[in-house]
Amino acid sequence: MNFKKGARTTRRDFLKSAAAAGAGLSMPAIVSSSVLASSGEINIMMWSDYLPESFVSGFTDKTGIKINFTGIGSNEEIINKLKATSGEGFDIVSPTVNRNLLWAELGLLQPFDMSKVDLDKVNPSMALGETHWNFDGKGVFWLPHIWGTEGIAWRTDAFVPAGEFPSYYDVWDEANAGKTMGRGHSMLLGLGLGLEGRGELDAGSMWAAYESPEKMDEVWTKLVEAAIAKKPNIKLIWNDADTQKNGLLNEGVIVGQTWDGPPLALKTAGEPVMYRAPKEGAMAWVDGMAMPTGAKNIEQIYAFIEAAYDAKLAGEAIKTHGYNSPVVGAAEFGGEIYAKNFADAYPGEALGNLNAWPAEAPWYSEKRTEYTNKFLSA
Repeated sequence: MNFKKGARTTRRDFLKSAAAAGAGLSMPAIVSSSVLASSGEINIMMWSDYLPESFVSGFTDKTGIKINFTGIGSNEEIINKLKATSGEGFDIVSPTVNRNLLWAELGLLQPFDMSKVDLDKVNPSMALGETHWNFDGKGVFWLPHIWGTEGIAWRTDAFVPAGEFPSYYDVWDEANAGKTMGRGHSMLLGLGLGLEGRGELDAGSMWAAYESPEKMDEVWTKLVEAAIAKKPNIKLIWNDADTQKNGLLNEGVIVGQTWDGPPLALKTAGEPVMYRAPKEGAMAWVDGMAMPTGAKNIEQIYAFIEAAYDAKLAGEAIKTHGYNSPVVGAAEFGGEIYAKNFADAYPGEALGNLNAWPAEAPWYSEKRTEYTNKFLSA
């Protein structure tokens, strides 16, 4: 993958990385004796559904290390919590790869000792720490952990896409009014891509908005005006995995813009739910592991990384959280249901049509928050 400021990752690069990560290319790694000899505890702040019981129990059984887990639902939560503590209180946090420009200015992370990390166990296309998270040449500040996409989920008993692929615009369509959901900032991006596809916004507008504050103002002013006019069509605004699941199960939502993991977990559990990349292209991301400046349990950190890069543990976790692993060979342990879900989510040329979130300059993040709050408060 090739994240650049104000630019998209090439679809060819992500296609290669996604296909390789989903193919299962090698036998599982063996947890080393150094990990087996470890003990103590580790404080982890990570996305709310990333550490299922299969991984936690497997890690603790092998290492004796207790995981103290703090779940989050956004990158902003990670940043705000570490700002509040000046980098203290956590050993591992999980920023998304495209937030590198923001973290580079914060001074809240420290580089990993790469002699203790076997990076050969992960897909090289997702190992972006050296190139994109090497702040001022001081080393690698980020390691890949889980990747996935944001696209469209729906109730198969209540909604049928117009074709093989749904559209981001389905969330805003009058035909589904009062029965849809999305996350504030990303559903606005989705609306923009949908409007581009309908010819109601100039093609390429949403990506051009990353180039300068002026261009963003031009594009997002029009975008938020359109979103506010359509806001009555939206039933639920979500901010974490559980809210997405609850929307589809209990809140009357029939179609929504979601992460891939939550609806695929429901699908695996036998619920009438489907997730698929929309015709405009799913938004692809890679969440990682980073070490705050105030991390205390250093030995346990490297034990956790080694376990996270164990193909069997990573693959078995896939069965529960529904996302994808960058660990080579992990997909072999995801099972037949995972393989079917992956095929259902990305049929045909869907993997070649992925949109990787561009790297975000601090000004972009600030402006996006302002526009999102304007929409949410309308």
